[in-house]
Amino acid sequence: MLQFKGKGVYSAIAIGAASLFKRQQVQLSRRHIEDTQDEIRRLESAKQKAISQLSQIYEKAVGEVGEKDAQIFEIHIMMLEDDDYNESIQNIITTESVDAQYAVAVTAENFSQMFAQMDDAYMQARAADVKDISNRLIACLGEQADSVDGGTEKIIVFADDLAPSETMSLDKDRVLAFVTAGGSPNSHTAILARSLNIPAVIGAGEEVLRCVSDGQTVVVNGHTGEITIDPDERFIAMARAEQQQDIRSMALLQELKGKQNVTLDGTRVNVFANIQGVDEIDAALDQFVDTHHEAVLRLIEMSVRSAHANGAWIGICGELAADMWN
Repeated sequence: MLQFKGKGVYSAIAIGAASLFKRQQVQLSRRHIEDTQDEIRRLESAKQKAISQLSQIYEKAVGEVGEKDAQIFEIHIMMLEDDDYNESIQNIITTESVDAQYAVAVTAENFSQMFAQMDDAYMQARAADVKDISNRLIACLGEQADSVDGGTEKIIVFADDLAPSETMSLDKDRVLAFVTAGGSPNSHTAILARSLNIPAVIGAGEEVLRCVSDGQTVVVNGHTGEITIDPDERFIAMARAEQQQDIRSMALLQELKGKQNVTLDGTRVNVFANIQGVDEIDAALDQFVDTHHEAVLRLIEMSVRSAHANGAWIGICGELAADMWN
């Protein structure tokens, strides 16, 4: 039994078989090209394929994590269409008579370094995005694809790191959790893990990848950030008991929804929902079974005022509309 520790980004426990994420390693070499215009056409075809892939990932992400968290893939599409990015690749192809994969790799390195050296944290984060879209473009040029094993067993994915697009490409019905050697709790991948309700531990270190093999039983504890490889039966039993406790705790929270927030001495406590965009309204309202709760009514008032200010039509439907004036 081996144990490692990283940073948990979604508090839940998963028990399953390990599966190492197999990222295609592209051996890039500087190849001389006679017909540079034909190579640029090949580049354009690969770019359109990459954009099509990202559009599909975006649609999937909207359905699974909401529009706000899916926006990263719209940004990736915009970056693929960026004039400076594309001109750099094409200039390298035409002036040096080299293949498109090499030109994309050089451009990716130049642009990622430029972003990484900026003072603004937001712009620094774009360095990883440039590498992500460039790797996708190179893969489309070479017809490569990343993968986990193609079985049906529930799995826990291990990887050095996962780009946002790689995270969304995982089969949610099969993936119980994922563990990465690197990464940040504030990364897009960590945010997506939380939105997908997938137990995840990041920053576990490179050693964990050297010590785990496909098929090994693993316990991932998103509460503590602990990863246990080849646990004994006693440890598995304890992990399952903690899983059940999590389930009971969530069920208890569901039972409390809609009840009066009043202490034993009669003091009322207001509970509010903190949202960042309109796409989170449904999830926030779902937590308030009492539709006449002050927070719900205030949210409706804000929505109505905003709609009127922008000349938009707004309506109320469902149970709230039926008894709103009672």
